[in-house]
Amino acid sequence: MDYRKSNAPITTVTRNVDELSKQTGNIYESVIIVSRRANQIAVEMKQELNKKLEEFASYTDNLEEVFENREQIEISKFYERLPKPTLIALQEFLEGKIFYRNPEKGTARTKTTG
Repeated sequence: MDYRKSNAPITTVTRNVDELSKQTGNIYESVIIVSRRANQIAVEMKQELNKKLEEFASYTDNLEEVFENREQIEISKFYERLPKPTLIALQEFLEGKIFYRNPEKGTARTKTTG
């Protein structure tokens, strides 16, 4: 997923609890859905960052070879400026872009396109 195109806010925003519980009918169920999606996003972002930083890995520990790499710093700063996984997941949930199901209730919500 391209997190740069997410319209999630960068900082924390006060949310309407009624709007969060509208889709599921239960605020706690909504929070669980968002938290599980946030965990998925966090893992994806970490894997992507590690893959990019792997190019700069040095397997020798010579002090002469250790230097400041501007490109590596820029990549790290870019990921630090992205919205947090929780905010991205919450935005996806509010936009109806998350597929979830509750086997106990026999309900499912499909991902809407848009």
